[in-house]
Amino acid sequence: MLIRLLKEYLRPYTAAITAVLVLQLAQTLATLYLPSLNADIIDKGVSTGDTDYIMHTGMVMLLISLGQVVCAVAAVFFGARAAMSMGRDVRRGFFRQVQSFSAQEVNRFGAPSLITRSTNDVQQVQMVVLMSFTIMIMAPIMLVGGIILALQEDATLSLLLVVVVPVLAVTVGLIVSRMVPYFRVMQKRIDRINQVMREQITGIRVIRAFVRERHEEARFEVANESLFDTSLRAGKLMALMFPTVMLVMNLSSVAVMWFGGHQIDQGELEIGELTAFLSYIMYILMSVMMSTMMFVMVPRAAVAAERITEVLDTASSVVEPTAPTPLPARPTGRLELVGAGFAYPGAEEAVLHHVDLVAEPGRTTAIIGSTGSGKTTLLNLVPRLFDATEGSVRIDGIDVRELSGQDLGSLIGLVPQKAFLFSGTVADNLRYGRPDATEEQMWQALEVAQARDFVERLEAGLEAPVSQGGANFSGGQRQRLAIARAVIRDPRVYLFDDSFSALDYATDAALRAALAPRTRDSVVVVVAQRVATIRSADVIVVLEHGRIVGQGTHDELLETNETYQEIVYSQLSAEEATA
Repeated sequence: MLIRLLKEYLRPYTAAITAVLVLQLAQTLATLYLPSLNADIIDKGVSTGDTDYIMHTGMVMLLISLGQVVCAVAAVFFGARAAMSMGRDVRRGFFRQVQSFSAQEVNRFGAPSLITRSTNDVQQVQMVVLMSFTIMIMAPIMLVGGIILALQEDATLSLLLVVVVPVLAVTVGLIVSRMVPYFRVMQKRIDRINQVMREQITGIRVIRAFVRERHEEARFEVANESLFDTSLRAGKLMALMFPTVMLVMNLSSVAVMWFGGHQIDQGELEIGELTAFLSYIMYILMSVMMSTMMFVMVPRAAVAAERITEVLDTASSVVEPTAPTPLPARPTGRLELVGAGFAYPGAEEAVLHHVDLVAEPGRTTAIIGSTGSGKTTLLNLVPRLFDATEGSVRIDGIDVRELSGQDLGSLIGLVPQKAFLFSGTVADNLRYGRPDATEEQMWQALEVAQARDFVERLEAGLEAPVSQGGANFSGGQRQRLAIARAVIRDPRVYLFDDSFSALDYATDAALRAALAPRTRDSVVVVVAQRVATIRSADVIVVLEHGRIVGQGTHDELLETNETYQEIVYSQLSAEEATA
């Protein structure tokens, strides 16, 4: 998965990667050449007292070192640029993919996991790419070059490499193989931390209202300790790796000095040659050590890449049509559900069963039912937050699956069950419904939604700040702003998903009265729990266990439908129900 991800997202940066390769090659060759010059200074300059040779060769070493520094800096620059650009592109692709998901895919992964994958996981991959450009390219060149030059200096001493390198490789391999499972578990534990933190932050009012701070602390402690334990085990293995590598390197140095000293004593080796050989064997072992650093990072990055590609490879259940059907010149918004049903993948029971429903323009269609009867799911089929798994949903006779997302969105004004506002200003949130809205249009929409009064009282009016999720407004204010955001679109189809639940009866009645002239030519579908909100609707649809068990006006259903009677009499007295 990691290689596949890198192939796909590093392809545009081939020129930068080529520059890194050339620069790293030049830097490494310069590094390998310096010990030979140093050996010459010792054997041909210091031993013979030739000061001119020492000065000349020293200047050459200085120039090579300067070129080495320039190549190293340039390689890091191009490598970092390519790695950061790749990270940016992965995040962009990830975001676009998540944007294409239906609610079904988002629920499958979960918001905390998606956030972790788009941040922490991308960072892990990005870091391993950066380290590859700065370390992994240099390590094999230095390893091969070091072995060749070590053999040139002394073939007998080079036999030490036959023992040292395999010992180092096997030791590192065993440690890394134990670390991979821990990294996979660590990413899941990070997901869990994010999930608990997100719930505690968004639900802070509920936690304090029920005095459950200790309980939430305990939940977080469990998640935190789980991550700590896994990280500690991985950390212990990681901590074991570098002392092991250093032990092998130091033992190798001692062995080189021991055997090399004997050869110098027997006249078979010069002091400069031993110094150069010692440098080369250090370079060889250093390249192995640098590779071990990558071995530490690559397994975690591989797990992260696997999690990223899992999201990128997940196709949305809501697919844009390849050849969209164009809208009529003057769409009416007539909404029709024909045998519509919905079931989650793998679920034993469908949420909706064979729903047949027609909502005409100029009429209000209300949907009521007990909790879990499928009201919200039914409404979500219209804007394709989910796609019907059986039957069809049609607007003006066209299946919504045949319309482009842009055309379908232009017809619908949705006010979700949970009124959500984006951070910014009141005006920004209203323009979310209509980007070109004028100030006058915004005030008109606010007036219809019964929100003008409280917005006018804000110091900055339309430019008043809105915090994330609209947390600086009350529930009723958020609902009214969300309604204004839908109203400003002037859509053909209004979908209100229990959007009046936080309003008092007087505001509810005033809002519905103000909506009537605005929605005179549109389809209005209202999901509600409160009978008072929908009793004046032209058609009331009663849902029970995902099936329509009654349709008609308030008076008709009150006489004939037992389910509707139960709902009404649980909220109103007999006199109020028939008034």
